Amino acid sequence: MIQDNLIKVGMADLNVAHMTGVLKTTGLGSCVGLTLYDARAKVAGMAHVMLPSSDIAREGTLNIAKYADTAIPELIRRMVGLGAVKSRMEAKMAGGAQMFAFAGNNDTMRIGPRNVESCKDQLKAYSIPLIAEDTGANYGRTIEFDCETGILVIRSVQQGVKEL
Repeated sequence: MIQDNLIKVGMADLNVAHMTGVLKTTGLGSCVGLTLYDARAKVAGMAHVMLPSSDIAREGTLNIAKYADTAIPELIRRMVGLGAVKSRMEAKMAGGAQMFAFAGNNDTMRIGPRNVESCKDQLKAYSIPLIAEDTGANYGRTIEFDCETGILVIRSVQQGVKEL
């Protein structure tokens, strides 16, 4: 993938691109890398979601990019500001792994699966179709999303390279 217009998205971060650029985030374990894309407007967005809900936020100033329920609305808002239309948006996502095995059925420790569920709930609430995903399992991922093509490239040590 061309690296000239690389736009890094950090952990608990989000960013958008218009016409050109590749959005990239690394270190997806239990976190979810969610992308939205309006192919007609060539507007793309990516969020690196760490936790499912801002209800559990404890910090003084809320980092809206950290939580699925606040990051996705903000991503939509920023993309619309660049000319995207919500009804034309499609989503792809990767990550949401269960990196460690825990004894028992403690829902608190299921961060990866809960992140995936929360992202899907948000997409459903905004009527944005999820057209592809590579989630779950127990390995880390790095993703790159090309604003011109809408192709999501997923890299992992154990699984190699995939395109969605």
